[in-house]
Amino acid sequence: MPSPTSFSTLLPLVAPPSWLAALQQLPPQRYAVLVSVVDSAGSVPRGNGARMLVTQRHQYDTIGGGHLEWQAVQKARAWLDEALPEGMPTSAQPRHERITLGASLGQCCGGVLELRYDRLDAYSNLEYAAFLRELQQQQPALPRLYLFGAGHVARALVQVLEQTPCDIIWIDEREDLFPSNLPAHITIEATDTPEALIAAAPAGSHFLVMTHHHGLDLRLTEQILKRHDLKPNDSGWFGLIGSRTKRASFSHRLIEKGIAPSRLQSMVCPIGLPEIQGKEPGVIAVAVAAQLWQVWSQQRQAGAADKPSDVSHNEHRLMTT
Repeated sequence: MPSPTSFSTLLPLVAPPSWLAALQQLPPQRYAVLVSVVDSAGSVPRGNGARMLVTQRHQYDTIGGGHLEWQAVQKARAWLDEALPEGMPTSAQPRHERITLGASLGQCCGGVLELRYDRLDAYSNLEYAAFLRELQQQQPALPRLYLFGAGHVARALVQVLEQTPCDIIWIDEREDLFPSNLPAHITIEATDTPEALIAAAPAGSHFLVMTHHHGLDLRLTEQILKRHDLKPNDSGWFGLIGSRTKRASFSHRLIEKGIAPSRLQSMVCPIGLPEIQGKEPGVIAVAVAAQLWQVWSQQRQAGAADKPSDVSHNEHRLMTT
């Protein structure tokens, strides 16, 4: 039987890098094509800003799958087979492709989109550095989750979330429980003073407490709820693993510690969408991941509603070109 300290090595996390992570790990020759959805209208597999990185042998991320993606990969690799002009001082111009999904590919989505192909080995080093900076600046702010605990449920949750666009700070004092091959958007914090991370977390951060000890859960819960006194406009979500009995016990003890009863309303316990039933770690992880993305999607939609929309402009431009 394996020892508890070696158990984490038996279940490696194997999510491939995102397009951006893969882009940052390219060898110096940058023999790859970045395919981007730069405009869309109607029903499409993925919207503006979706990207995938294509090399001769690998593909990182997706623009929606199916025939659309297969065709885009083939076109990217065909371009890589073409020799670049010798002595070319500046980058080759990006290629653009306008696609009507129903008429061109027989897909039932029925929308229209435009793909841009950037051949990265055609850029000079200075051009590529500027291109990479621009891409990084275009990335929307990702939801940030502070996950306390590295037990069975936490590990299963990370396996679910590792292929989704979010930043995770994963915290536990038991460093040997963390796997060694985590993707770039998951940061490990092996510390015996996790409260310091709560205090330093930026506004809007989300917290999920599921440690191996109820006493530690209580300490962390108290510190998270007290953040409201310092950051009254903080809209982050807070979840605590446990039953309704645990919630009642913690509520009583937190009120004794000076937490206002109204603040306890922001504590989600039990966690997970109630429609997803089961006590297995994987089932709990799916229920919690779905709950988190429900919260994050609602926040993203609320933020988008505050910004002017250019959808009608996009549709007009695409339909008339």
